[in-house]
Amino acid sequence: MKKKIKLAIVDDHLLFRHGMVQILSQIDDFEVVLEASNGQEFLEKLSEKEVDLILLDIQMPEMDGIQVTEYLRKQDEEEPKIIILSMHNEDQYILHLLEIGANGYLLKDTEPDEVELAIRKVNGQGIYFTDFVSRVMLRKATLKKLPRSGKFFNYKKDLSERELEVLTLICQGQTTAEIADKVCLSPRTVEGHRTRIMEKLSVKNTASLVAFAVKNQLIMI
Repeated sequence: MKKKIKLAIVDDHLLFRHGMVQILSQIDDFEVVLEASNGQEFLEKLSEKEVDLILLDIQMPEMDGIQVTEYLRKQDEEEPKIIILSMHNEDQYILHLLEIGANGYLLKDTEPDEVELAIRKVNGQGIYFTDFVSRVMLRKATLKKLPRSGKFFNYKKDLSERELEVLTLICQGQTTAEIADKVCLSPRTVEGHRTRIMEKLSVKNTASLVAFAVKNQLIMI
C-alpha cells in the first residue's frame, strides 16, 4: 500500500479550513491528520501527531504563519514541510516566507489540482513555485556577471564556479538526477554541492536557498 502523505491545515477561517479538508481527504494517498485555527494551537497539537506537510495561513490570531515558520525552522529540522496558503500576493510576503524556510507559496484562489500538485512536489522534491511566484522572484533577479569572466556576481559569499553552476540549476527547478546529468557528476556529488552551498549561505532548505539566491542576485534564472 502506498504511504499516505500526512497533512496539517492551519487557518483561522473555519469554512475555508473545512473545505480544504474535504477536498484533500478525497485524494487516496492524502490524510489530514491535524487541523488548527492558529499557530499556537497547531504547535500544541503537533507534538501528538506525525505530520509531513503543513498548509499554513499567514494572518491568524495568537501566532501567525510567519512566526510558525520561523519557530519550526529554528528547531534545525526541515520537517514538516510548509506550503503557505494565503490571500496575500505582495512580493515582500512571498520572498520573506520562502527565505525563512517555507517550501512553497500558494494563493487561496489556486485551483485544487494545483494544490494537489504542489503538495506532491514539495513532499517529494522539497520545493514548488507557481508561475506567479516565479514571476515575483524574477522581478527581483538581476543579471550580473563579472567583466570578461563568465562568472556570476558573488554577493559576500565565497561560492566556487561549480557551486554557482549547481545553484543556478537548482533555482531552475532541476532535480538532482537532471543536474548530475547536465554537469557530468554523480547524484551524490551534486547533493554534496547542495549541502555545502546551503551551509555557506546559512539556509535550511531548497526553497529558502532559491529565495536567497534570487534576492541577493547570485544567479541568472
